[in-house]
Amino acid sequence: MISALNRLVDLVEASLTGDFDVKDAARSLGTTEYHLRRMFSSLAGMPLSEYVRRRRMTVAAADVVRGDEDLLTVAVRHGYGSTEAFGRAFRAVHGAGPGDVRRAGGPLRTQPQLRFRLTVEGSERMDTRIVDHAGFRLVGHAARVPLIHRGVNPHIRQHVAALPTDEHPRLKALGDTEPTGLLAVSADLDPDRAEGSALTYLHGVAVSPDAPVPADLDVIDVPAGRWLVVRTAGPHPQTLQRTWAATASEWFPSNPWRLRPGPEIMALRDHAADFSTATCDLWLPVEPDQPNRTTTAASA
Repeated sequence: MISALNRLVDLVEASLTGDFDVKDAARSLGTTEYHLRRMFSSLAGMPLSEYVRRRRMTVAAADVVRGDEDLLTVAVRHGYGSTEAFGRAFRAVHGAGPGDVRRAGGPLRTQPQLRFRLTVEGSERMDTRIVDHAGFRLVGHAARVPLIHRGVNPHIRQHVAALPTDEHPRLKALGDTEPTGLLAVSADLDPDRAEGSALTYLHGVAVSPDAPVPADLDVIDVPAGRWLVVRTAGPHPQTLQRTWAATASEWFPSNPWRLRPGPEIMALRDHAADFSTATCDLWLPVEPDQPNRTTTAASA
């Protein structure tokens, strides 16, 4: 995966003054757009789309400062149909419009070309397993909330706190399949995992496809497939969030699996009374990195 990401960076560089199609890039790299975007954003700390925009505006800044072409020519060369659209993108990156920068020589904010490297530092062993799971349903209470990468998400906390106290045992009584217990489900995630992007959060349980579901509950249907299950234990939610990030930086580059579209699920197994520490299972939908190759389920 590290090699694929570096080749992706090269493809971005080759298309800075033309069209960049991430679907074509993923196909040429032998992976999926979904997995490529997820791994890039997790390791680079920014969405792929944002990196492309920053690199284009970094290169475009040289043309702007040079001053031997009109701004419309520069805008068209870098993929914009008007000076207005180019100016908005330029200002978003550099903090000043191209006209102001041309007159003053700045300010300019440069985005260096990224290179990815896998560093082995003897990190803690990850307790994982691969699970083949028949189709099931996630049922509970759903809300649209913004994605927050670190710390407690106040929007999710408010959503869960608003539920009646007797709703949690009612939900737990409905659950009849893995993942067991009360679940925190993230669905409809932005492929780039951009901070602040909207997702569907569901507080609920997993049930069999034919299980009766009360009419007042939201439902997410999940097709059959394979899942990476990662056990985490420690300060909450910091340990869970670190492990979530480590799947991208450590587990996927070292194992022949890739993410596939689907909800990402956190199953709460045990916790302190104040939720300061917890043991959780993180369920991530995966598929073999080379889907045509026969791969047996394994544990790591």
